[in-house]
Amino acid sequence: MADSSKTTDYLALDLGAESGRGMIGRFDGERLQLEEVHRFPNGPVRLLNTLHWDVPRLWDEMKAAIRKAVAGYPGLDGVGVDTWGVDFGLVGRGETLLGNPVHYRDARTDGVMEAAARTLPREAIYEATGLQFLPFNSIYQLIAMKQAGSPLLKMAESLLLMPDLFGWLMTGRRVGERTNATTTQLYDPRAGSWSDDLCRAFDLPRAILPELIDPGTELGPMLGSVADEVGLRSPLTVLMPGTHDTASAVAAVPAVVADPTAPPDWCYLSSGTWSLLGVEVPRPIITAETLRANFTNEGGVAGTTRLLKNIMGLWLVQECRRTWARAGREFSYDELIAAAREARPFATLVDPDDPSFFAPGDMPARIAAFAARTGQPVPEGEGGFVRCALESLALKYRWTVRRLESIVGTTIRAIHVVGGGSRNALLCQFTADACGVPVHAGPVEATAAGNILLQAMARGRIGSLADARAVVARSFPVATFEPQDAGAWSEAIGRFDGLVPPA
Repeated sequence: MADSSKTTDYLALDLGAESGRGMIGRFDGERLQLEEVHRFPNGPVRLLNTLHWDVPRLWDEMKAAIRKAVAGYPGLDGVGVDTWGVDFGLVGRGETLLGNPVHYRDARTDGVMEAAARTLPREAIYEATGLQFLPFNSIYQLIAMKQAGSPLLKMAESLLLMPDLFGWLMTGRRVGERTNATTTQLYDPRAGSWSDDLCRAFDLPRAILPELIDPGTELGPMLGSVADEVGLRSPLTVLMPGTHDTASAVAAVPAVVADPTAPPDWCYLSSGTWSLLGVEVPRPIITAETLRANFTNEGGVAGTTRLLKNIMGLWLVQECRRTWARAGREFSYDELIAAAREARPFATLVDPDDPSFFAPGDMPARIAAFAARTGQPVPEGEGGFVRCALESLALKYRWTVRRLESIVGTTIRAIHVVGGGSRNALLCQFTADACGVPVHAGPVEATAAGNILLQAMARGRIGSLADARAVVARSFPVATFEPQDAGAWSEAIGRFDGLVPPA
């Protein structure tokens, strides 16, 4: 049960692919209030032919967020970091960061996943890790570095995934948090440790993979030099949320789980640049069926497993918007959604996970090319392109839900959408219509809420994951979208399924 004896403040540093922010969480033992204290842009920086993350700038922005939080909330009881998965920095002798981490959309991994399968069959890699095959997984980034003869691998003492890297900058401690480690395709979810077998198979330096710790624990006190820089007068402890942003977001899904050992009758959809759709299960499910459908088993909080599929998500809309902006046609997201409402339904459908959509670039041209090679009309105007993306995402969600039901042996009766995409009422309604079940949208700030509630668990103020979800349900509004116009989607479902490679 929650401890309601006092109000405690925590800071979540939540970094996404487009932006980062510092969010204060005020927890009184019953409810959580969130306040944004600092927001900053994020995105790749190209140096010569390589896309990087700008770690020095991000670190400066994170310190600015801590400074503002300390000034406004002098009783701050902890700070925790969450980011995306797979990307990492290397640390060498003398506490030296060996270059800026490379962005997962960089081209260095092109063809590496296929080449790796010639060294070790996909079936063996999946049996060892239970992880979805994606070209940017950490294992393929490391293999790419090895193939290129990168001197950094020989100089490295530690590999730190992005949230662990910032944890090191705050505390000087080099460790890995388990939920993010599970995204690397170097983690054995059955053993709960790094896979020595995969490191040997690909001749990767096992010694650089760090000790692992669990979410809901303490990392350690902030370094004195950092504390001085941000204006701290008393020690501040860095606490570990689910440092993979989806792990924190799923922890904040306001669902009631009566029996955690029973097959789930709800699924989560963490909706943003990526869509991550899945169910929470007590242990990994690694079978021929999950391999065939390319599902992933990622670590959740409180010992759970997130069986899910990564779907390209609102990246399609974001990259269309950037393409139009470069051409001098600036649109807000609200304007694009309004135009999509007026566009012709089901005129053009795409598989959002087609490899041609992955890299940054001219997304409208790529959608048009997909339409041409599948015998469909090119979408008309900006609204047509956005509607195409949103309808296609809803249909890919349906495709994924049906396979989850088969794998787990359950019937999904509700979808909980969390994250920024929960504000997109048109996509939420499309999702309810395509999947034929109610969609419960919210909270928008699920990742920050989950981050903060895991910090509260680390401090002993929340006793369990169920208690944390009850706090979310009491604290944030949720909008419900009931399915409508099921008949209008039936023909589109058949068309869409024909566009997706067989699983």
